[in-house]
Amino acid sequence: MSTILYILVAVVIFGVLIAVHELGHFLAAKSCGVTVNEFSIGMGPKLWQKEKGETLYTLRAIPCGGYCAMEGEEEDSDDPRALNNQGFWAKLYIFVAGAVMNFITGLIIMVLLYSGAQGFYTPTITGFAEGCPLESAEGLQVGDTLLSIDGERVYVYSDVSLLFGFNTDGTFDLVVRRNGEKVRLNDFPMELREYTDQEGNAYRGYGLFFGAEAADFGDRISYSWNNTMDFVRLVRLSLKMLVTGEAGLQDLSGPVGIVTTITEVGESAASFADAIFSIGYLAGLIAVNLAVMNLLPLPALDGGKIFFLVLNAIAMALFRRQIPAKYENYIHFAGLVLLLGLMLIVSVSDVYKLFT
Repeated sequence: MSTILYILVAVVIFGVLIAVHELGHFLAAKSCGVTVNEFSIGMGPKLWQKEKGETLYTLRAIPCGGYCAMEGEEEDSDDPRALNNQGFWAKLYIFVAGAVMNFITGLIIMVLLYSGAQGFYTPTITGFAEGCPLESAEGLQVGDTLLSIDGERVYVYSDVSLLFGFNTDGTFDLVVRRNGEKVRLNDFPMELREYTDQEGNAYRGYGLFFGAEAADFGDRISYSWNNTMDFVRLVRLSLKMLVTGEAGLQDLSGPVGIVTTITEVGESAASFADAIFSIGYLAGLIAVNLAVMNLLPLPALDGGKIFFLVLNAIAMALFRRQIPAKYENYIHFAGLVLLLGLMLIVSVSDVYKLFT
């Protein structure tokens, strides 16, 4: 596949994931009887439109974006079916629906990717490198399955190296399953050393060996679910690193950076099948990322709308008054401007990385 084709694939992925998000809002609004004035896939000039009932369905020229324009969303409406005249739970359902659809999309992608898997590597210890001091009656043993490392759950095998890498003091809090029971190893010392792996190659690590196990249908579904939940955790850890200063704006990637990554992954794949799998994996990660990020309590995002929904419910219970819709919309507009500005900065940074 050519570079241009990979770029087109990346654009389509973005377009589909955003359309799916808006479809979630649309289906939830329709199921609650809320008036939807327009449901659009894409942004910019109209390429196609069709009015059915009260809703105008449009396809627009720019394949990144879309929207579900509900009556009473931007300003109060007297229409009893307007969004502003719905109850707390109906609004919450509508606001959350977009993120839920993105999460479900990510899960479906992972199920499809792993549907033909014959087995998976597991976080179960199958052996120890020669000279490894970690094996003992009080320490780790063959057959132990790592359940958590330093308080973080081990969802999939790849989490082991990730979570080991986060540790900075060389003492770990481990939870393992041994003979059907949970065993806790608190303040367990582990030191990076030079070992020889099972193929006779030297490497630096902790001297633990892991293996693969055959997978049936249930294992594939379970692994897909765990991988999707692992994506959620990756977003949380990334946000934590931003807040603590371990990562900066230069580490963020916007649409340009993600398209570049998808292109590089596709071009470096050993075969067409590997390219499809790798790009699909990234699409699943992006879908879950969109789900989690949209639920952050920031203005203009779904999470910001949920925050004001809860705030208004509290204000109504305590003071019998709500924040006027126009002021809430001002805040959301300001948040949208800031988010667009941040996206522009990140995109400029992405372009700069391409040429340096």
